[in-house]
Amino acid sequence: MEALKDDIRQIHEEIERESVFVQALTAEISKVIVGQKYLLERLLVGLLANGHILIEGVPGLAKTYAVKTLAGAISARFQRIQFTPDLLPADIIGTQIYNQRTGEFTVRKGPVFANLILADEINRAPPKVQSALLEAMQERQVTIGEETFRLDEPFLVLATQNPIEQEGTYPLPEAQTDRFLLKLRVSYPSKEEERVIVERMTAGKEPQVAPVVDIGTILRARELCTRIYVDERLKGYIINLVFATRFPKEHNLGELEPLVRYGASPRASIYLLTASRAMAFLRRRGFVIPEDIKELAYDVLRHRIILSYEAEAEELTTDDIVRRVLEGVEVP
Repeated sequence: MEALKDDIRQIHEEIERESVFVQALTAEISKVIVGQKYLLERLLVGLLANGHILIEGVPGLAKTYAVKTLAGAISARFQRIQFTPDLLPADIIGTQIYNQRTGEFTVRKGPVFANLILADEINRAPPKVQSALLEAMQERQVTIGEETFRLDEPFLVLATQNPIEQEGTYPLPEAQTDRFLLKLRVSYPSKEEERVIVERMTAGKEPQVAPVVDIGTILRARELCTRIYVDERLKGYIINLVFATRFPKEHNLGELEPLVRYGASPRASIYLLTASRAMAFLRRRGFVIPEDIKELAYDVLRHRIILSYEAEAEELTTDDIVRRVLEGVEVP
């Protein structure tokens, strides 16, 4: 027991030293982005947990701007891909170019070969293009012709989609959204925040960010996150939350049985644990607490639950289901 306490104390002290960059990164981003604390914090969770993020919100909420600003504050290669209905897989991963003089094919790499990828309006591209990107996300490698290329680390895809435009869009299938660590829902700013936004963006000069963190620092922080202590009871709590979405009756949530068609996949348990460690790092702790798990449960679970027709008829959302699960499953 004493050895365990010493280990936790040691990792806690290491995190307090190594997490200093988070404050510098947040301060630099705040020069440009007003408010959006939830969005920026979750982007950092994705960066530390090595997981991709899907961002949903109506147009004009600085989704794209926040991602570009984060990339600007990190010394990493950034690429923005604007998804359109006429996009081809080769436009993302690259292609082979035939050289008539030499009679040989040469590889031209696509924009996916970067550290931070902004997949803007991902639901506007046809399924074949979505699959090409999602395969790169999953395998972290790309095959062009007969050659396979590893993607550089860190490799993080931040995809945006607008929930209100249905015409001319290709919604991501559930099996593909399951590959995203988090699905974020971005809301409107407050009146005070909007006043600051208006003043800042109409001042005549757009604020700029400078790189304050390098890739090595991010990779060291990721390694530290894997060592953050998670109590066995908290691991059990995570699994209970996920299982309650699949078998509500077994967790005294029988009223959810007719509302959920399919519960969360095993990826939900893995990602909730990984994201909770990243959240503990941001809070400068060497251990996970129940609040970390509860705070991230909506973002990890909302795109992994498929509602029944009955739930849709009652105008319930997956967030409503997650809320009831959190209320019904006992916290250790």
